Amino acid sequence: MGDDATGAAGEFSNIVGEHDLLTGDAIGPDYAHDEALVGEPVTPRYVARPQTAEQVAELLAAASAAGIPVTARGSGTGLSGAARPHADGLLISFEKMASTLEIDTGNQVAVVQPGVTLADLDTVTAEHGLVYQVFPGELSASLGGNVATNAGGMRAVKYGVTRHNVLGVQAALGTGELIRAGGKITKISSGYDLTQLIIGSEGTLGLVTEVTLKLYPRLAHSATLLVPFADLEAITHAVPAVLRTGVDPNILEYIDSLTLAAIAHAQGLTLGIPADIEQTAQAYLVIGRGHRERDRLDGDVELLGELAESLGAMDLYVLEGHSAHSLIEARERAFWMGKSAGADDVIDTVVPRAQMHEFLNKARQLATEVNAGVIGCGHAGDGNVHLAVFCPDDDTRHGLLHQIFATAMELGGAIAGEHGLGRVKASHFAELEDPAKIALMRRIKAAFDPAGILNPGVLLTNSDDK
Repeated sequence: MGDDATGAAGEFSNIVGEHDLLTGDAIGPDYAHDEALVGEPVTPRYVARPQTAEQVAELLAAASAAGIPVTARGSGTGLSGAARPHADGLLISFEKMASTLEIDTGNQVAVVQPGVTLADLDTVTAEHGLVYQVFPGELSASLGGNVATNAGGMRAVKYGVTRHNVLGVQAALGTGELIRAGGKITKISSGYDLTQLIIGSEGTLGLVTEVTLKLYPRLAHSATLLVPFADLEAITHAVPAVLRTGVDPNILEYIDSLTLAAIAHAQGLTLGIPADIEQTAQAYLVIGRGHRERDRLDGDVELLGELAESLGAMDLYVLEGHSAHSLIEARERAFWMGKSAGADDVIDTVVPRAQMHEFLNKARQLATEVNAGVIGCGHAGDGNVHLAVFCPDDDTRHGLLHQIFATAMELGGAIAGEHGLGRVKASHFAELEDPAKIALMRRIKAAFDPAGILNPGVLLTNSDDK
């Protein structure tokens, strides 16, 4: 380690304390990666574990002065490589900033530090009869990471994604300045909305040090409907019909037959689907509904059953209690199923929901042309398609994904719906997005991070970071 590195280590150590600055062999392997299936782990030169927002700001000021790249890390559950550090860089881990600071029942908000996990928050809010409704599928994920990627999940069809449920943030900028934006208010029309600009910026504009979240009443009753269809096109037509009923589902998912069979086998699920349906159904619609009154929930289920029959559903299964919970939990673990099955990548492309069938047909056609495979599931209510891609050759897979992403954008969609671009998809974004928009993003980044230290190579390619 040279003199400059030794000096930086000393400065970082002075800020967080010697015990909370890790270097060399003290840096464990978990700090080197997130859960992206593409890219090799990278061990950073330094890992700092701050305990206060002020320490985060001081770390960024010192790193900016020294020109040291900085990556933030929560739980490391991201899927796009955004939490993978630089070999000569500083990784700021929020493991010691993991407190729920306040549950304000009067305003129905929670104020949390970035290291708080979804599981931790759910336990605390349950004590107050409240719930944070963004569940991206991995309860060990941190709120700071969810804000960075604008995480979504199955409940987005009713409650929206992270940006619809974050009312305010405190963030440390690349300059070392500490700012607050938004707060315990549901509307604001006073200048640029910096809260929404920071959400989804993947640690390239600032590091979130506190988040104010919208909470909802926790409903007492719920039911899950599993509806098999002969083809995916029928599901595409069923989705708007379900939404037009006014039943307002909190989950509206599709799962192709291969994926459902795989997750049912992996989780040991018995769903009671007859063999003839299993053999002929091409896809399933999963509808979740909650209500504070049992009778009204039963009425909604009856209405949805009649609608499904009129739309040509092959059958309908009403799951409650353990079986419903197990199915939703298994659906949320679909990424891990794909990973264990040997998927080479997992993507989360989004298109207008009415174009989902067209997109899936084209994606499968493109995969077939290069002897690759794509299977998956997705948020049918918002057009967010999750595909496990089986294509071991790196160059072939890169070309295939580029064509799939281009198809999504041609249909009015986007490359990523909730995982973010990270390092994995940044090059595709640079080639496919409007150059004027890329240039504008570059100017915005320069205002927040003039030294270009925050997550270089993430979201924008390296050449676009500076």
